[in-house]
Amino acid sequence: MPSSSSSAPSAARPPLPKAELHLHIEGTLEPELAFALAARNGVTLPYATEDELRRAYSFSDLQSFLDLYYALMAVLRTEDDFADLAHAYLARAKEQGVRHAEIFFDPQAHTARGVPLGTVIGGLSRALDAAQETYGITTRLIMCFLRDESAASALETFEAARPYLDRITAVGLDSAEVGHPPSKFREVYALAREAGLKCVAHAGEEGPPAYVWEALDVLGVDRIDHGVRALEDERLVARLVADRIPLTVCPLSNVRLRVIDDLAAHPLPAMLDAGLLVTVNSDDPAYFGGYAHDNFTAVRDALGLDDAALRTLARNSFEASFLDEATRAAYLAEVDAYQGEADAH
Repeated sequence: MPSSSSSAPSAARPPLPKAELHLHIEGTLEPELAFALAARNGVTLPYATEDELRRAYSFSDLQSFLDLYYALMAVLRTEDDFADLAHAYLARAKEQGVRHAEIFFDPQAHTARGVPLGTVIGGLSRALDAAQETYGITTRLIMCFLRDESAASALETFEAARPYLDRITAVGLDSAEVGHPPSKFREVYALAREAGLKCVAHAGEEGPPAYVWEALDVLGVDRIDHGVRALEDERLVARLVADRIPLTVCPLSNVRLRVIDDLAAHPLPAMLDAGLLVTVNSDDPAYFGGYAHDNFTAVRDALGLDDAALRTLARNSFEASFLDEATRAAYLAEVDAYQGEADAH
């Protein structure tokens, strides 16, 4: 894996404008920043060098990734740490053509380590509040519940977050999927909807299509994160198409976590052909080998997607976002006016 996990586009050919809707901020922790924060906070990592850590980014499944993902979070302690993490992502995202980012964070992974929720949200907000001026990127913040923790823990987290709900656009559901159906979190999602928040949930990555149905019908989600296994259920596909429910697909992640063995066999073309409102995102890009543009480039090359398909994916990303209509229209106009790398292939 390259040291930056990113192949920045050339200045002569800017990348296609896009929104990133499935991005875990903790998953943007590059080895270089991990070691810098470890030194700043007096944390000893179980790896001697950045290269040794990077070699550990080889996963057999979702759980093997999560084990390392949570272990490295030990370096995130202060508001400055979370602000630096978000700034580092936003700088890369700008290079990758991201114009709007809806960013997940995992409060329970930090409060369990003794880091106050206000520290996490305060640090992230410092970076996000400056994102439009500094990077030309609009942002939204999505608070995720860890599905392998208890429903009671999710409820406790939501209540603790009430003072900060003006900074949060939506709630989400992530971490180990199998054995933790969406219905487990019915109550906290009802509270989120009552509070006026949007709702999303990971479903149909390693879990079955039944989890996607639950996310829709029990949690009332506005978007499905991943959802690649939805294709196994024709009735579910028809429902997703009819209701224009977006799917935030993460191709490089799917390959790295062995959800799909080979990118050339990814179901993305079939999802587009079915009329699904599918988007392409990077998930945990520091761990999975690429940021947003890298995922676009990878699916273009592996799946033979043409300019029209890439533009559709870019348009879908803004259509699926939680933007206001005026801002959405402005971004869609950027996609329509784009004359750049997509047109060169």
